[in-house]
Amino acid sequence: MTQGSLHPDFADVAVALRATLRHKRGGGAAATVYHHGEKVVDVWAGTRDPDGSPWEETTTSMSFSTTKGVVATAAHRLVDQGLLDVDAPVGEYWPEFKAAGKENIRVANLLDHSAGMHRVRGVITDAEMLLDWDRVVAALASAPAAYPPGTRHGYHAITYGFLVGEVLRRVTGQTVDEVVQAQIVRPLAIEGMAIGARGLARGHAATLLTSWPNPDIARRFVRRADRLGWMQGPIDAFLIEDMPEAIDSGAIYDVEAPALNGCFTARSLARMYSALATNEVVDGAPFLSEATMRAATAVRTPSRDLVLGFPMRWRLGFHLALTNRGILPEGFGHFGLGGSGGWADPTRELSVAMTCNRMAGTPVGDQRLLKIGAAAVKCADRRDRRAV
Repeated sequence: MTQGSLHPDFADVAVALRATLRHKRGGGAAATVYHHGEKVVDVWAGTRDPDGSPWEETTTSMSFSTTKGVVATAAHRLVDQGLLDVDAPVGEYWPEFKAAGKENIRVANLLDHSAGMHRVRGVITDAEMLLDWDRVVAALASAPAAYPPGTRHGYHAITYGFLVGEVLRRVTGQTVDEVVQAQIVRPLAIEGMAIGARGLARGHAATLLTSWPNPDIARRFVRRADRLGWMQGPIDAFLIEDMPEAIDSGAIYDVEAPALNGCFTARSLARMYSALATNEVVDGAPFLSEATMRAATAVRTPSRDLVLGFPMRWRLGFHLALTNRGILPEGFGHFGLGGSGGWADPTRELSVAMTCNRMAGTPVGDQRLLKIGAAAVKCADRRDRRAV
C-alpha cells in the first residue's frame, strides 16, 4: 500500500511507483516531486529489508552515483562563496595532484569527467583500500591521466568522489559530508541526506537487495574481455573485484566514498533539485547565482562517453535528464546504480527523485525512474495547461 501524500493532479506518479514494486525480489521505494516550488508528491511503499519491515517516511537508501549530483551542488555553492574556482588548476588547491604531468587539469575537468582519471584498475587495488580515504587520494595524486584534460569524456564512476571530494576538503577543511550538511542540508532544511550512514543514521538506511554475478564467472569474463579488448573503459572505471562484499557487509556505510555511498530520501533529493529548478532564494540570496547556475548546467560535450558508450551530455557534475518518453532538453541531474536518481527541469520548474533498495539496471539507473519521471512530466504539463 502506498503511503504519504500527493496532489490529486499527480496521482499518476503514485501509480507509477506502485508498478516498480511488482517484482519477485520485493523491496521498497519512494518518490517525490516538486512543481513550481510546491511539494506535490511524497509517497513510499514496499519493504525496507528482507524481513518485510515496511518502508517508512524517514527511510533512506544508499543511492550510488546519485551522490555525484549532490556533491556537485555543494561544490557550486562554494563557487558562489568565492572559495572555489572551477577554472583553476586542481593543483592550486591540492598541490600533490600536479604529479605525473597533471598540472593542467582543472576543477571543471573533474566535475565533467574530462580529466582522464576514470581508471581504478592499477590505482585502487581492493575494497580495503577503497575504504581508506588517504590511501586513495594519495594514489590518485600520483597517477597519470589517461588523456589530455578536456579532449575526451570518460565517466569517473568511482574516482569522481575522491577527486572532487579532496578538492572540497582542501578548500573548506571539512569532510565531504560536512560540506554537504553546511551547503545543502541546513540551508534547505533537509533531512535524510548524508554521505555514508554512521551512528543513528544507519538505523534509517534500507537494506540493499543485491544480485551480484557469481565472482568466479565474473572474473573469467573480465579476463576474456581483457584478452579480446572488450569493455576496456567500463572495466577500467568500475572493476574493484571485492567491492560487492564491502557493500553487502555494510562496511561501505562507515566511510565517505562520495561517488557512490550517499544515503538519501527521495524527499531530500527532490527538495535540492527543486531549489535548482526554480532558482530559489535561500537566506536572502539565490541558492545558486545565475552565473554559477548557467555554468553548472551548460552542456560540455554532445559526444559519446568513452566509459559508458553513449552521449551523457555532461554538465559540471550533472548529466542529461530523461524519461522513457525522451530527453528533457534543459533538464539535468544524476542517476545511480540500483535505480535511484534525481533531476531538475527548469523549463517546467519541476524536480523528480526516486530512491529504492532493490538493485537493478545499469550503472546509471533503469526503467523505474524513467517511468516515474514520465508520469511527473505528463501531470505537470497537464496542470500547467489548465492554469493558462
